[in-house]
Amino acid sequence: MLHFLPAPLRGLIGATLLALNTLACCVPLFSVTLLKICLPFPAAQRLCRWLMDFIHEAWISCNKVWMNLLGNTQWQVEGLQGLDYQHSYLVTSNHQSWVDILVLQYLLNRRVRPLKFFLKQELIWVPVIGLCWWALGFPFMKRYSKAYLAKHPEKKGKDLQTTRRTCAKFSQTSVGIFNFLEGTRHTPAKHAAQQSPFKHLLKPKAGGIAFVLDAMGEQLHSIVNVTIHYPQGNPGFWDILSGNVDEVVVRFKELPIPAEFIGRNYDQDEAYRLQFQQWVNQLWLEKDAELSELKQRFPGH
Repeated sequence: MLHFLPAPLRGLIGATLLALNTLACCVPLFSVTLLKICLPFPAAQRLCRWLMDFIHEAWISCNKVWMNLLGNTQWQVEGLQGLDYQHSYLVTSNHQSWVDILVLQYLLNRRVRPLKFFLKQELIWVPVIGLCWWALGFPFMKRYSKAYLAKHPEKKGKDLQTTRRTCAKFSQTSVGIFNFLEGTRHTPAKHAAQQSPFKHLLKPKAGGIAFVLDAMGEQLHSIVNVTIHYPQGNPGFWDILSGNVDEVVVRFKELPIPAEFIGRNYDQDEAYRLQFQQWVNQLWLEKDAELSELKQRFPGH
């Protein structure tokens, strides 16, 4: 609607609306968080969780308004049919840009429960939004290097413990758990450094979703495997703020969770770990082929 405005002005408007939306949602969110801490009773906890989801979804809905206002994005989407708001899902996607998160929220809002992302522990210090993530129960993970774990073996398995504690909080309610299998955004430099066997993807890190299946596999209805393609090239955050994302192609595929992967210990069962990694690699081979097909069908202009 406002696409006729200069891009810098649209970006300023987008950034302002995003900031105002975030600040406006913080007040009720932090109030409910305080209430949740002070009233540790099941009925009060359920009410607080419902209110938090409502606030979270309202924030996403308001973001959709300014995205539609400032841009003229053409959405090419398939596979959303059949998702049920009452079910719990494990959602994963390829990762090319910070815009991926806003794309997923835009398309999945009120179709599944608000997505809970696994975040690096350092992100809790991001002003305002870090506290929002904490209040909403997003799991913060502390990553250790192999060299550090060699010197401090007692830290091994801490991520699994954090995942289990987080997932235990979701055992009484439907939830959307999200994990970027690649672990980081795809760039040509990272792709080359990894010597990735995939044409369009980094190597997948199977441990994250394996830990989720270990902790709450029986609660999850299915896996939602998402493939995102930007025909004009990977956009930056400023591009989405200024309405400069012309076209987004997204494919959703709902996959059953193999029964043999539920309740298994990824850390300690070597045979299972190899079997799970082979399954994930097959998913990635199929996603790589799908991206090749999408790039042919939706080339850049």
